[in-house]
Amino acid sequence: MKTYWPGAAAAAALLAAGPAPAQPKPVAVAPSSAPDLSKAPRMGTWGFDLSGRDTATTPAQDFYQYANGGYLKTLDIPADRSRYGAFDTLNELSQSRMHAVVDAAAADKAATGEHGQVGGLYRAFMDEAKVEALGARPLAGDLAAIRAEKTRAGIARAMGASLHAFGGSMFGGQVQADAKDPNHYAVYLGQAGLGLPDRDYYLEASFAPQKAKYEAYVAQMLTLAGWPQPAANAKAIVAMETEIAKVSWTRAQQRDDNAMYNPHPVAELGELAPGFDWAGFLKGAGLTKADHVVVQEKTALPKIAAIYARTPVATLKAWQAFNLVDQAAPYLSSNFDKAHYDFRSAVLSGTKAQPPRWKRGVGLVDGQIGEALGKIYVQAYFPAQSKAKMVALVGDIRAAMKGRIDKLDWMSAATKAKAQDKLAAVTVKIAYPDKWRDYSGLAIRDNDLYGDVKRAVQFDWDFRTGRLGGPVDKSEWGMTPPTINAYYNPVGNEIVFPAAILQPPFFDPDGDMAVNYGGVGAVIGHELTHGFDDSGRRYDATGKLTDWWTPGDAARFQAEAGKLGKQYAAFEVLPGAKINGDLTMGENIADLGGLLLALDAYHASLHGQPAPVIDGLTGDQRVFMGWAQVWRARTREDALRRQLVSDPHSPERARVDVPMRNIDAFYAAFGLKAGDGMYLAPEQRVRIW
Repeated sequence: MKTYWPGAAAAAALLAAGPAPAQPKPVAVAPSSAPDLSKAPRMGTWGFDLSGRDTATTPAQDFYQYANGGYLKTLDIPADRSRYGAFDTLNELSQSRMHAVVDAAAADKAATGEHGQVGGLYRAFMDEAKVEALGARPLAGDLAAIRAEKTRAGIARAMGASLHAFGGSMFGGQVQADAKDPNHYAVYLGQAGLGLPDRDYYLEASFAPQKAKYEAYVAQMLTLAGWPQPAANAKAIVAMETEIAKVSWTRAQQRDDNAMYNPHPVAELGELAPGFDWAGFLKGAGLTKADHVVVQEKTALPKIAAIYARTPVATLKAWQAFNLVDQAAPYLSSNFDKAHYDFRSAVLSGTKAQPPRWKRGVGLVDGQIGEALGKIYVQAYFPAQSKAKMVALVGDIRAAMKGRIDKLDWMSAATKAKAQDKLAAVTVKIAYPDKWRDYSGLAIRDNDLYGDVKRAVQFDWDFRTGRLGGPVDKSEWGMTPPTINAYYNPVGNEIVFPAAILQPPFFDPDGDMAVNYGGVGAVIGHELTHGFDDSGRRYDATGKLTDWWTPGDAARFQAEAGKLGKQYAAFEVLPGAKINGDLTMGENIADLGGLLLALDAYHASLHGQPAPVIDGLTGDQRVFMGWAQVWRARTREDALRRQLVSDPHSPERARVDVPMRNIDAFYAAFGLKAGDGMYLAPEQRVRIW
């Protein structure tokens, strides 16, 4: 199904999204299998897991291995996971807490409001016998509608409708804040149509096995749907998608926000991209009141429209049928669900077993009515004092950023003044929204899982399209409170930290502050730096996409960013597989900036006093180790190869070792010298923020 962010540009999340309201009163939840859900366990005795180190390795040779090698040596990735580490351990706690919340809500069939909706949707998913008995019957009406289409115009209208239902479209559409007018919403149109994670899966020989298995999966799903000639149609579908892949922009190209912003009158879409019924598409999507749209991958859209125009109607209908079944499979009987898991998770990410049904049910509730669940979640599990301490930490990191901008030797006074204006205007959102979403208009029935999901997606689409042309809701969140992540939204010029991430190993209110600065402090700095990375720097203090830099400053910035990109591009993750420095540029800049800001803020917090030494470790050493501990993880090879082509984040080891090689204080903290594995000559170190 579809996911939408509150801003026009993709929000920059940490991992591969005003006055605070009164703290909600705690509520009771049902017992869970977890022994204690009240508090995340501390790392070690003071915030860092000393037993997780590999002391046979020196920090000068391989810092990631030194800080995390002992933990990684004994770490087994659970069968239902493609990766496992610090994020995942904390995510398990969040899942268990959500499980307790939804169990309690589901047990009360008379509950109303958000409790009733949370409980009803979870009951519908967990009624496995009902889902199994229905088999493919929930698909019948939607499949019949696809079969009834006779013309390309009708299919174009159906593709528009698929933006708010199960189904596929060769073009994506969203209602988001306008990047050139951030106080109002606009319609965005862009490329779509690929069933594999990235265009490289169709075009690169290294992904040929996955492409072949994808074709078999398409045929399998069409067979389950009772669609005629499944093998022949699957072959035609993959051939069509391969043609779309050839003309699609790369993910690195999509990071150029200026190139991705092309306002266009709706009446002239047929001239831009002939061969596709745009009026029918927008009618099906419920976007007829838009008089203009923002076209994203402008050169790709006419080429995709041409592919659409020459593809036989029978293939387009089969493609629609496959997308319908593919998206609906997790809410259907086990034959559909297992086929979906076997390809989407086992083949593409290397997992060995499907997560238990309760985890999938919790994920469904969080994904479809997340703020209803989140409201109950924070009432039960989020302590008010954590928010207050987080506010103080954000203030420390913001002050550190202000000081760094003032001291930059490569930026002119004119650009510095505007950068300071932008920094001062950054909005901070912590833990949970000031205003919760109202789901009272959404009908949830505990005997209609398929219908519940369809209605939830339609409800969300109507909510967003209904605001078209109106003022942007600045209070909106792009992640739910139980999410282990954080993000920067450039159009809102805001940094956002959900409740669930404000726990060890990121933040321990009773732990060593050096580790806290290296953990959540660097996370705060990471998100703040996104406002000034190679993409975020193009937005001003109001969130408007505009060029506020002098040409000389921009050139000097790009030169340093290019040096950083080359360092990552040289980092070999698997034999012959290296990081895409262009795709990951923004996240890499944010990692480096975040760690620098965390270190500055920690130093300021000492108020001139010497840092304490704990277990023989200095304050600076503990800051660096706090950052490394956040990223301790192992990832399956299939998932890692997928990440390298589709994820703007670098793999964990690179997120630790590469930034540290560019920080002078790291050399002083651990006594690095020329010839050490982590050593980088001073003139080669990147100086951005």
